[in-house]
Amino acid sequence: MLTKTPNGRTATGSAPFAPPKKRRRRLGPWIAVLILVILAAAAATVFLLRPRAKETYVTNPVTVQDLTQTVTASGTVNAQNTVLVGTQVSGTIQSIYVDYNSRVREGQVLARLDPSQFQAQLAQNQSGLMQTRAQAGAAWQNAVAARFSTNASSAAVLSAGANVAKARSTLLLAQQTLARDKTLLAQGFIPQSQYDADYANFVAEQTGLRAAAAAVTQSTAQTLQSSSSALGSASSADAAAAAVEASKAAVEQAQLNLSRTVITSPVDGTVVARNVSVGQTVAASFQTPTLFTIAQDLKKMEVDISVGESDIGNIRRGDGVTFSVLAYPTQIFDGIVSQVRVNPTTVSNVVTYTVIVLVDNAGGKLLPGMTANANIAVARASHALVVPAQALSYRPKAGANGARPALRNGLSPWGQVASGTAGAVVAGTRRSVFVLRDGKPQAISVKVDLVSGMQAAVTPLRGSLKAGDEVIVGDSSTRSQRSAANSSPAGLGRVIH
Repeated sequence: MLTKTPNGRTATGSAPFAPPKKRRRRLGPWIAVLILVILAAAAATVFLLRPRAKETYVTNPVTVQDLTQTVTASGTVNAQNTVLVGTQVSGTIQSIYVDYNSRVREGQVLARLDPSQFQAQLAQNQSGLMQTRAQAGAAWQNAVAARFSTNASSAAVLSAGANVAKARSTLLLAQQTLARDKTLLAQGFIPQSQYDADYANFVAEQTGLRAAAAAVTQSTAQTLQSSSSALGSASSADAAAAAVEASKAAVEQAQLNLSRTVITSPVDGTVVARNVSVGQTVAASFQTPTLFTIAQDLKKMEVDISVGESDIGNIRRGDGVTFSVLAYPTQIFDGIVSQVRVNPTTVSNVVTYTVIVLVDNAGGKLLPGMTANANIAVARASHALVVPAQALSYRPKAGANGARPALRNGLSPWGQVASGTAGAVVAGTRRSVFVLRDGKPQAISVKVDLVSGMQAAVTPLRGSLKAGDEVIVGDSSTRSQRSAANSSPAGLGRVIH
């Protein structure tokens, strides 16, 4: 049996096959990994042992100065006292005697309406007055005649009553005579004819009494009729007198309307608006149309400022105000808050309140309608330590020796850290500023007294803080040292290594 040996030779026989030799393991990949580890360790050693750059700080000096907190708002310049001159009657403008910017005096004629219609109305009312006066005179005469007739009737009643009394006494005498003569006739002392004459006289006296009583009744009825007529005449006279007074009132109203065709100035001032022209018809049926607008005194102006509800609580009467107008952008005008009106104005869900500022305009530069950009001084700190507001928000992330301080629950030794700052600065709160001393930041606890723009007045609570101390407003850990320097109040930020 032929077999092939491992070395390629042919052998015969039945000898057993020899096993192959063991292969060697490859060490190349492990050597590459080891080299990479060594290189990484070397790089880390170089990085850790390299010299560290010194911490860089941006600082500003502490100053002593007066600081004022202001509220910024815009408004409109107006005259303090503005009078709208109108007309109470309708008509056509016949003539105008003033124009824009005219100086006028109280009582000066500004314009005239066409008086023709009002003159005709006055003449008509005067004629009506004459007519009612004549009617009143006739009614008064009738009332007087009726009064005389009533008096006469009353006298007739009295006379008739006297006749009744006389007739009664005569009848009584006739009755007594008849009774006496009846006795004498029975005794035969007088004849029958005498008794008959006495009886006839008695009957006649009875008739006379009845006639007198009838005359009293008739006179009384006439008196009542005369009294009623007199009352009617008196009422007519009173009505005529009232008609006379009504006619007088109509004449006076017509005279007043005629006088109102002359438009005069109610005050001394300057005409700032003329709303009509000659020939224009004005109607005063529902409301008085405005013909002229007169500013009483342009040397005393006011600025009506709209202040938002977030700032209105800080404004008080007497606060000082500075403002500028577009006509004089480089000039600053001064004023004083006179009134804070509580009536709100809401536009697009924005609530504002009107603040009235009084301004002296002796130079006459301010004109009605100008737009004013105002700063209202609501608080002031005199001779105070002033630091940049950014210094109150700065919080260092590194310790004095450049090593990071140990953090616990996300807090540094100076409070919460958020990108190198710590929230907005609010007056009345306690904050910390960091003063650079011996190249290291030192925390000073302060009370914020006042914040105005990018500056704040502070009072130190713990630690020493004086004018000239360099307070830190930024460091090399912030994104832009240049921005920190430019944001300082006077651009005095200094970079200290």
